Amino acid sequence: MIKRTCKILSAGIAMALAAATVAFAADEAPAPPGQSEMTNLDARIEGAKSDVIQLNRDLLVLEEELLFPANTQVAVFVSMDVGKLFALDSVQVKLDDKEVAAYLYTPAEVQALLRGGVQRLYLGDLRAGQHELVALFTGKGPHDRDYRRGATVKFDKGTDPKYIELQIKDSSGKLQPEFAVKIWQ
Repeated sequence: MIKRTCKILSAGIAMALAAATVAFAADEAPAPPGQSEMTNLDARIEGAKSDVIQLNRDLLVLEEELLFPANTQVAVFVSMDVGKLFALDSVQVKLDDKEVAAYLYTPAEVQALLRGGVQRLYLGDLRAGQHELVALFTGKGPHDRDYRRGATVKFDKGTDPKYIELQIKDSSGKLQPEFAVKIWQ
C-alpha cells in the first residue's frame, strides 16, 4: 500500500513535469524569439523547476510519514561523555532479539560524539507492547585492551513515539566506562 502510494505520487510529479514541458513547447512562437521572450521563457522554466523541487520535498515528507507513523515510531541515539576510558569502535543494537542497527565509527565520528554530538543510529516502527533493547559496544578500554560491553533495557511502547539514548560515560570512581540506556519521555 505504501509503495503503491509513493509510486502514484512519483508518477504525479513526472506527469506535472511533462505537462510543464509541453506547455513551454506549445508557447514557443515559430518566429525567432527576441531577448525579452527568452528571459520570459527562462523565468517560467525556473518557476517550473522550483515547483518540481517543492513537490519532491513534499513527497519525501509524505513517504517518511507513511513509512514511520508517529504512533509506531522508535528512534535510538548514541552519545558520549568524556571518553578517556573508552575509545568507541562500533555499536550493535538488537530489538526483541533481532539486529536492527550496527555502526562502525571513524575517528572523526568519535571526536564529534566527544564534542557533544548525538547520532541517530536507528529509526523504525515498533508495535505497542513490551520490548527489549540490547546494545553492544566494542572498542578499546582502560590500558588499551579490547573491550566489549552491553546494556539492556526493557520498555513499554505505547501509542506515542519512543526515543532511546545509548549513553557512554566515564566512571572516574571505578576507572571504567559505563554504558547506560535512557528512555526519553
